[in-house]
Amino acid sequence: MSKTGLRLFEYLLAFLVIVSLNFALPRMMPGDPFLHYSAEVDETVAFYSREQIQYFREYYGLNRPLHQQYAAYLKELARGDLGFSYYYKENVLSIILRRLPWTLFLVASAMVFSIALGIILGSYSAWRRDKWQDSVLYTVFIVFSEIPAFLVGLALLIWFGAGLGLFPLAGAVTHFARYNNIWERVKDILHHAALPVLTLTLARTGGIYLLVRNSLGTVLTKDYMRTARAKGLKELRIRYSHALRNALMPLVTRLAIQLGALLGGAILAENVFSYPGVGVLMRSAVVVRDYPLIQGIFLVLAVGVMAANVLADLAYRYLDPRTRPAAVTGRDAWKVKVTTWTGVGYELELKDDSCG
Repeated sequence: MSKTGLRLFEYLLAFLVIVSLNFALPRMMPGDPFLHYSAEVDETVAFYSREQIQYFREYYGLNRPLHQQYAAYLKELARGDLGFSYYYKENVLSIILRRLPWTLFLVASAMVFSIALGIILGSYSAWRRDKWQDSVLYTVFIVFSEIPAFLVGLALLIWFGAGLGLFPLAGAVTHFARYNNIWERVKDILHHAALPVLTLTLARTGGIYLLVRNSLGTVLTKDYMRTARAKGLKELRIRYSHALRNALMPLVTRLAIQLGALLGGAILAENVFSYPGVGVLMRSAVVVRDYPLIQGIFLVLAVGVMAANVLADLAYRYLDPRTRPAAVTGRDAWKVKVTTWTGVGYELELKDDSCG
């Protein structure tokens, strides 16, 4: 099996495991979609009568054996059907698609800001290694890296929202507001999203900063950096074109992992700020034991993380020529293979097939 085929098989296997866990985990929770467990008094409250509960369990197939339910779930999933929500009485995909843009907006904004800040500050810290600037930045980001996103969000909400009144306490837009133009609506959306985005940015920048700082610090000690300086290249070109490019390659792989953590942080941050994204929807689905909705949300998030891993693989091939197939130039008898990026140029290995 080729490397590409093996990689595809790994993704398919991971997808099957995710689908199986999505099916099993909701059903491992106590209760069912037609009963509600109160966390305060530990009692069960029935939404329906006993006859109604039995009817709905039969109607949705919850009275069938698990293997039959699993087979039906796979069959619906193969048709692109994520199921029908027990609680909202609506197609699961439609519900998720209404909430997903809000979550993607938070995640994309936080990722852009965290990557930019992490690269800039990590590079600055690496170039001033062991100086007071490096010590201050390192201490600050070590502290922020250990604080959960929801605690950062609570602190920002109490300080800037409740205390200073600079930002709204909840929601994504002002309810019943009338906008004179699209820019007023955009301004209102950004105003509501400021604290959630800041929360996720502060929570995730530390990991990127530390990775860039350590990776760039290692690259700066390599022999090809001294070679670049000996050739008389400008310092800015050495730092950004050669050193930083090599230092960022480990970041590509880290970003795929970072996306999963960022999605988890977004779910917590949305609940802190009552932001109408997938995170709040997930909490509601778990409370009412809405199996299809829980399965749909988990599946969409998992597929998003898997897609990020695929993009990371492609980006890594672009940044590191050693991971690409050998390039062929000139006559067919000669093959040119990129072996090493030296920071100043590529080392090329020539092979003459005509010589045997």
